[in-house]
Amino acid sequence: MAEQRQRALSTSGEALYQVLGLDKSSTHDDIKRSYRKLALKYHPDKNPENPDATDKFKELNNAHAVLSDVTKRNIYDKYGSLGLYVSQQFGEENVNTYFMLSSWWAKGLFAICGLLTGCYFCCCLCCCFNCCCGKCKPHTPGEEDTECYVSPEDLEEQIRTDNERDGDTPIVLQPTNASEKTQLIGDGHRTYT
Repeated sequence: MAEQRQRALSTSGEALYQVLGLDKSSTHDDIKRSYRKLALKYHPDKNPENPDATDKFKELNNAHAVLSDVTKRNIYDKYGSLGLYVSQQFGEENVNTYFMLSSWWAKGLFAICGLLTGCYFCCCLCCCFNCCCGKCKPHTPGEEDTECYVSPEDLEEQIRTDNERDGDTPIVLQPTNASEKTQLIGDGHRTYT
């Protein structure tokens, strides 16, 4: 079984143009023309005895798919095949953000903030504990404490008083058919037609 070699991701953005025999300044029509010419030359049906033709044809299709799409071509021109990989993982709209956050100055800023504050998660935790869950939020003097303990006996007593206050008894049976509706109340039946 032949092992396929793993390609390294480049940041130059030159290889796909070389597959089509073009340079970066090529127009959309140049890319289309070159692809058609080379696709006819390396099509697997025209070269059944050449196993390398299939691989070359796959490379041509990949190069054409990337270079004919304006967004993918811009990403490829700016960031190379690494940019295309990032766009597959995080979406085309997030490529610039990814490369900005992975730059040396963003990493340095993160390290400096961590060293100055003593905590890498200081900003996040301050926001979460003060706003989201409010565990560390300071209480104002007139504010009631919303978290209080209620004993089970008090809860049972409250349920009993609520049940006594509601004079209606609950319906415990479903109607048997559409024309007759029966409601079981206490000891007797009440029938509605």
